[in-house]
Amino acid sequence: MAKYLVTGGAGFIGSHLCETFLTRGHEVLCMDNYSTGAKQNIGSFLKNPRFRFIDHNVSRYIEVQEPLDFILHFASPASPVDYLELPIPTLKVGALGTHNTLGLAKSKDAGYLLASTSEVYGDPAVRPQSEEYWGNVNPIGPRGVYDEAKRFAEAMTMAYHRFHGLNTRIVRIFNTYGPRMRLRDGRVVPNFIMQALKGEPLTVYGQGQQTRSFLYVDDLVAGINRLLESDHHLPINIGNPHEMTVLEFAEKIIALTGSKSTIAYKPLPEDDPQVRQPDITKARKILGWEPKVELEEGLIKTIEYFRT
Repeated sequence: MAKYLVTGGAGFIGSHLCETFLTRGHEVLCMDNYSTGAKQNIGSFLKNPRFRFIDHNVSRYIEVQEPLDFILHFASPASPVDYLELPIPTLKVGALGTHNTLGLAKSKDAGYLLASTSEVYGDPAVRPQSEEYWGNVNPIGPRGVYDEAKRFAEAMTMAYHRFHGLNTRIVRIFNTYGPRMRLRDGRVVPNFIMQALKGEPLTVYGQGQQTRSFLYVDDLVAGINRLLESDHHLPINIGNPHEMTVLEFAEKIIALTGSKSTIAYKPLPEDDPQVRQPDITKARKILGWEPKVELEEGLIKTIEYFRT
């Protein structure tokens, strides 16, 4: 039995990690301040004696009395709607929150995993994006608060690994979807599903030719577990290399929901990435991981979650 601390544990991905660790018989401390997480995501865990919730903002000093084996830092606004409304908290949780959780890991001699993002690549000039690509980020644009917070978090995590010998991991997460996403998350999957279920036009920016790749949350959790079990300290992409245009994705959602929704075109937001496709060569070679859940299968499960 190991003891895990998951920051942002009441969020979409964090709650799935908490559930997985509990299912495997481990103890879980879930730390969240509900800025973008939700109590309903962890409601079924609260009676489990191996689960404890801590209401805390990780941008402030963290104090945990008991020993810890692993710390997974997932606390952060993660959708454009959130980090445009919360620009300074987003920067703080990437900088101060990462510093605080790394310091805690050092004091507990615990393993550490940073949840990074494909957004560190910005609006990439290469496709697919490999871990060696340094990115194309506008540091002073509206999306820069998230992109640069994560880039800084990666730099600090590597500094703790190199200077203090901390046992660290960095996962660069590409577009992930599934149950427990928020209705008004602002990202393309919940946006399209909710608009389709309501019979409203699906909002497509530009001509919808920008590309995305979509990974079901169960596959992401499996990849994260493989990374935790490895000894790989450099960033690693976890995503689905199958790329499709946003317009193609909108048409698929309309078909799967049986909706009569149409498409509404709006101007492209500033710095909106035009391509997003992970190179998962390292994940396949080092972790023996690749996506298993087909897009249609995952979307059907996600649509049913939103229906209820």
